[in-house]
Amino acid sequence: MADSSRIDPELVHTHKFPEVPFFLDPFMLIFMRDAALYALGVGACARDAVDDDELKYVYHENWTKICAGRANVCCCIFTCITTKWFSYARVRILNKVSLAGLHDKGKAAVLEIETKSYQKESGELLCMNRTTFFLRGAGGFSKSSQPYSYSNYPTNKVSAVKIPKTQPFAAFEDCTQPSQALLYRLSGDYNPLHSDPMVAKIAGFSRPILPGLCTLGFAVRAIIKCICRGDPNLVKSISGRFLLHVYPGETLITEMWLEGLRVIYQAKVKERNQTVLSGYVDIHRLTSSV
Repeated sequence: MADSSRIDPELVHTHKFPEVPFFLDPFMLIFMRDAALYALGVGACARDAVDDDELKYVYHENWTKICAGRANVCCCIFTCITTKWFSYARVRILNKVSLAGLHDKGKAAVLEIETKSYQKESGELLCMNRTTFFLRGAGGFSKSSQPYSYSNYPTNKVSAVKIPKTQPFAAFEDCTQPSQALLYRLSGDYNPLHSDPMVAKIAGFSRPILPGLCTLGFAVRAIIKCICRGDPNLVKSISGRFLLHVYPGETLITEMWLEGLRVIYQAKVKERNQTVLSGYVDIHRLTSSV
């Protein structure tokens, strides 16, 4: 990589991200529609249109009484609006974006971006979303023999997830649909890699692949069903690492292990016997039936 195109850590550190205001009205039909569309995009009610645990995500007997927290059970993965119930009707949210980490990996760079969403009037922190980008060809910018590495959080608290060698506490098998990526893209992920066969082939895939966040949605939905017994409000935080692609139409098996109030999980593609996603979900408490 030419020197002029290398990452300048100082410029990255001093970059000011714009604050993004967002107005959430849980009584707006558009929001309710989008919440239901996202739930369908991650497989809710695909096997059973009247599933007791999942029907609430896509149908509400009285649409004007939908609560933002419940609708966002799935949406928190994608929109990071909030992780709690709102006791008020209209919410003004302010998203503040900052640099969470920058690491030189030699031939690549790892960039971490942190988004914190606040209730604008009170300043209450609603949720935090940290996203990691692996930038191929962007490494080699260190100015010393020691590879450059910066994090705004204690790295020793973010250890890699170790999948237990014991039998999983629970496992859930779910089939994605051949059109799953086309449905999921309606929630805002318009990357042609997930819809255009030519773009997929250029990227090295035989056909369009499933968005990673869609795969994550399938896995978290499995955990809510098997561990939380259908109660999404038990979910405290979600962490996931994408390992491999999924083709729409393949079968996902989500395996789960309980370690206190942490659910360690991995998702496998049944047809290829390959792990495509792993991570953990922290929950507030266990249900009496677990």
